[in-house]
Amino acid sequence: MSDAAARGGPAAPADVVELRVHGASRASAGEVLDLSPTEQVAGDRSGGFYRPGRRPVGAGDAGRVTLEAYRWGDLPAGTMARALSLVFLLPFMLVNVAIWMRPANRGSDEVVRSLCRLLALTLTALYVLAVAGVALDLVAWKCMASPDCLAGRGWLSWLGGRPVGLRLAVLALVPAGAVGLLWRASTRPGRVFEAFRAPEAEVTGHRLGALGRWDADPLVGRLRSVHVAAAFGTLDATLLAARAAPGTSAGTVALAAVTGTVLAACVVLLCTPPLIDRSATDRRLDRITGTLRSTALVLTALVAAHVLAGPASWHAGGGLPGYGTIVTWLFVAQTALLAVLGAVLLRRRGRRAGAPPLSGLGALATTAVAISLGVAYSAELVYRVADFLDRDAPTAVRATAAGPPAAYAWAIVGFFRTVSITVVVGGLVALISRRGRLRAAAAVVARDHPDPPPEAGPRLRQVLRAIARARFTEMLIPLAVVYACLAGVGMATTTIGQLELWPVDVVERLAVLPANLVLFATVFGSWVVAAVVVGLVLGAIFAYRTVGFRRHIGILWDLGTFWPRAAHPFAPPCYAERAVPELTRRITYLVERGNGVLLTGHSHGSVLAAATVLQLPPRVSGRVALLTYGSPLRRLYARLFPAYVDEEALHEIGARVGWRWLNLWRETDPVGGWIFAADPPVTPDPTTDPAAAVDRRLRDPAALVAPPGDSVPPPIKGHRPCESDQPFTEASRELIERLREPPAPGPR
Repeated sequence: MSDAAARGGPAAPADVVELRVHGASRASAGEVLDLSPTEQVAGDRSGGFYRPGRRPVGAGDAGRVTLEAYRWGDLPAGTMARALSLVFLLPFMLVNVAIWMRPANRGSDEVVRSLCRLLALTLTALYVLAVAGVALDLVAWKCMASPDCLAGRGWLSWLGGRPVGLRLAVLALVPAGAVGLLWRASTRPGRVFEAFRAPEAEVTGHRLGALGRWDADPLVGRLRSVHVAAAFGTLDATLLAARAAPGTSAGTVALAAVTGTVLAACVVLLCTPPLIDRSATDRRLDRITGTLRSTALVLTALVAAHVLAGPASWHAGGGLPGYGTIVTWLFVAQTALLAVLGAVLLRRRGRRAGAPPLSGLGALATTAVAISLGVAYSAELVYRVADFLDRDAPTAVRATAAGPPAAYAWAIVGFFRTVSITVVVGGLVALISRRGRLRAAAAVVARDHPDPPPEAGPRLRQVLRAIARARFTEMLIPLAVVYACLAGVGMATTTIGQLELWPVDVVERLAVLPANLVLFATVFGSWVVAAVVVGLVLGAIFAYRTVGFRRHIGILWDLGTFWPRAAHPFAPPCYAERAVPELTRRITYLVERGNGVLLTGHSHGSVLAAATVLQLPPRVSGRVALLTYGSPLRRLYARLFPAYVDEEALHEIGARVGWRWLNLWRETDPVGGWIFAADPPVTPDPTTDPAAAVDRRLRDPAALVAPPGDSVPPPIKGHRPCESDQPFTEASRELIERLREPPAPGPR
């Protein structure tokens, strides 16, 4: 680009802006551009556009190409607090992703959406019950009635010996405050994430093209109101169950009826997608959900007053009346909903020719993982607090004076059993498939490096192992389905807690195992859950601080927060609601100034680039070329999101840019891969099938032995970006030359 254009003047006709969108590495602008220093030309600190601070000396003809980077890495995580919050909001995030994994069959669309939203609602209820189990059951009901528990704990003694109703009413503020915290956190990032809209109202009819083009605030606001109402309704049901234990009164019955009506209204609203998904201009439903939320808040105040002032006496001893039953029935409801979701997905997956065998089951696997993690989080929170209050006595294995309901013990055992069996199955699959993966890797190496020298033996084995490991990705989805089935079985066993039977007693009786062995396994399972939570926290810290570590796990966070909140309003916000319209606006601005735009995307950046292309109006997309590398569009997104990334969407993307699209991929990459053809023809004919010319496989590594003048062989790149590599430079140069050709009219 000329200097005049860079300062804001008109651009020369042949000027091209190479706009780079990074992947999950959270790289700096200088790393993306492979230049420093850089200066920001648009956007803000969370997501912005950068250009080199000074032109490289001796650029020659390349001086007519301006490098620009879009840095969005701070949008999903940003601060350390937000990165850590993703760990604790992980179940909410996963169930929110699951609703987008529904199959392409539109006949089951509404049913799957309703089931995912109901399961998301059970996670909110589980969150409230876990906090209520700590505050109301363990502290208010048990610990404050026990002199041994209160001994040496002045911070609890101030309510010790007080009436039960007073203790419950005061400590009900804890779960109410926890709901308020989530409520507040879910409304905070609106300006940062949702302040940008696409300039065009209608540009494509495909589902993926709608991403970021609608106003998500109304739907999220409605879901938020419903979940807040259900959360306070769950708290009310817990308090009223305890109040009704010694005998019901007219006031208790009336409040219970209103509470049931509020919870039933929440369920009905979530089971009518055409109603709750109405457009932003229809505000009548907003008023209805707002009224429902306000009713739940007023009802909670009335229930607390009823518990505080009720004349009936309270039962002494045991656990909080009704609490264990409510927890168990919630687990039953989650199990039943998972079973129904699995049946719907298996029956109406909309199988297409060439589709992967388990396509469309991602919603079941992801939802099961979300529910399993939510149950494990809740059970571990309750048991860790119980251990603390019980002076570290083994409350996690059998009922004690301060122990929580038996359903939580079964939940911990079920989670441990699910994780253990899945790990064993995964190990067996890895061992069984290793020979086949190595055989396929050997064929790749033989093609890329024929007749290797004898000294290349150790390096050859490294390359073989790298390719074999990369090919294990295809087996992760079947393993996730196995986990989902085991999690469903584990959830079903929690119903045994309704019989007041504990894992130690049942297993010892039925399996004829020593009690100490069962006791050890159960306690160990509890610490496995704690280790998982700690591991996730440490992973978030390392992902925030270490670029290399983030490159390995960042794809999970970025995938989870890429999709708008359509199931759970307390999930982390969707950064694509800002990134895609912002990229669209920037590209439109550059093209209208006379620039051609080469849009390049690495890893998850290629998904952002693909969604952006679908939002460009034809007059703009006709001046755009696309270069993707390490792209998970086909390998992950087409498998996990078949209703949004399919052949139709991929071909429309290619057509909108006039098939000026190249995709670079490596056999050693465990994330990215080919998009249209793993082995395209050597001389593809673009007139018959332009998609055949898109994919280009890169040899990785470039050589098995060190080149002359070097002491080490070329590195194995895998999923790392390749902006400085010769194949990337050649591909970008080719696309730039094609952009400088007379533009063809875009699709109408």
